[in-house]
Amino acid sequence: MRIGQLAEATGTTTKTLRFYEESGLLPPAERMASGYRDYTDDAVGQVGFIHRGQAAGLTLAQIGQILRIREHGQAPCSHVRDLLGERLRELDAQIAELLALRETISELHAQAAEPEPDTCSADEVCRYI
Repeated sequence: MRIGQLAEATGTTTKTLRFYEESGLLPPAERMASGYRDYTDDAVGQVGFIHRGQAAGLTLAQIGQILRIREHGQAPCSHVRDLLGERLRELDAQIAELLALRETISELHAQAAEPEPDTCSADEVCRYI
């Protein structure tokens, strides 16, 4: 299938597909006599895998590692488990930071519940921040 067909089938752009190919995430497509790329039907599944990996928060480099493990005939399950565990830890840290930020903003918002502009000092921008 030509690059435009693959882009349509996978909900992506031809520019993205060229990038995936240049990055080694997609194997180089065969070329037709006209020079157009000719992708196999397997490319649809591979692009789907890339998209699912990104949706799980994996980087393209990490997705590439997984694909290379599979290309060498090994099941990447343990590696994927480790990457997902790392991603979970990162998310937990981000959530903790967001919860702390929410608490700070909540306290500031409560302090500013009844603003008194007449009592603001001219040497402060705003006493609530």
